[in-house]
Amino acid sequence: MTDGDASEATSGVGSPDGDGRDEPNLPAGWRVWNDEPGGRRILAYRPDVFDTERFPPACLPTLYVAAGAPNRPAAEAEYGTTDAWRVQFFLEPEVELVPARTYDDREAALAGARELAAEFARGELDHRGAYQVPREAYLDRLDDLTSG
Repeated sequence: MTDGDASEATSGVGSPDGDGRDEPNLPAGWRVWNDEPGGRRILAYRPDVFDTERFPPACLPTLYVAAGAPNRPAAEAEYGTTDAWRVQFFLEPEVELVPARTYDDREAALAGARELAAEFARGELDHRGAYQVPREAYLDRLDDLTSG
């Protein structure tokens, strides 16, 4: 996530300093980081602790809901004209937790993102398996942060 993503957060929707009340259906620890009406939504897990002191900011678990199929250029997916929406879950910029999932519409993709967020918060997703190079100390701390 870049500083530009954080600065785009819609007023009243959520922010890195939000109180988590930005969407009542999100599981504990998840925040709406960015929400474009009818478009892309970004969810972030515990931005309060991924702050350079406790956890590295680059490791902020992030869920992206966006128009278009995975692995396609963004220009191909104009909002309102696509028949596919995707959910991508990254533990770090190059570490995808689960393969991208595709949905028929934005609402279904948002529901899918909420379910993935809940599974992660409960410690049900294998975040250790997403790493090719083990980072045991960091992953032990992440286990403590989630229910794993």
